Amino acid sequence: MRILCIGDVVGSRGCTFVREKVPALKKHYGIDAVICNGENSADGNGVLPTSADSLFASGVDVITLGNHSFRRKEIYSYLEESPFIIRPINYPASTTPGAGKCVLDLGRSQVTVINLMGNVYFGDNLNCPFETMDKVLSEVETKIVIVDFHAEATGEKGALAHYLDGRVSAVFGTHTHVQTADEQILPKGTGFITDVGMTGPVNSVLGVKSQLVIDKLKCKLPVRFEVAQNPYKLDAIIFDIDDSTGKCRAVERISVV
Repeated sequence: MRILCIGDVVGSRGCTFVREKVPALKKHYGIDAVICNGENSADGNGVLPTSADSLFASGVDVITLGNHSFRRKEIYSYLEESPFIIRPINYPASTTPGAGKCVLDLGRSQVTVINLMGNVYFGDNLNCPFETMDKVLSEVETKIVIVDFHAEATGEKGALAHYLDGRVSAVFGTHTHVQTADEQILPKGTGFITDVGMTGPVNSVLGVKSQLVIDKLKCKLPVRFEVAQNPYKLDAIIFDIDDSTGKCRAVERISVV
């Protein structure tokens, strides 16, 4: 089982770039399933039904989200209606739209995809990601389990991956938009990368026009961020999973321009 996990998609141009690149990537690498973080896929932040539809139409099987999941109220009913767009599972279940995990049936195998959010440097103080995963995994029935851990701190991401080593097939980090060079298979068979990166403009600050970020940091005044429009790249990670054991056999980091 070969699973392609794509880093945070930035804006409508990012959605277009996914549509341009994913079909060829699936064919070239023999991809069985595609997971994509889409929490920034709408222009101006968040996710909209139109941006989610665009990603699904591009060949994405599961869309994961993060701290901007609920930025746009238009997505609330969509989260309730579509089982394959998931938000962080450690939000309060009784008051939060949508679900935090889904099961993708690929015929010969089923894949559980879980979206989780970190607490370090975030102000939301969600349920503990470690305790949440203990509970969630006690209910999972598939051998293959993929976790998108949307978190700021590299230490929190690494700690969770080691905590889950041998209990899930792979953990890939999202949120920082910077692809890390630490792809690996942990001792008990879990594939891991601290952050998969982003699908966004190359010459930018995390996808935003550089001068706008400079102005904000230098002048300390409010700035309306705009997505840069220069050439795009797509950052991703490919996990090769053994269907019979759920263990990761190989991991490959890619970046496509």
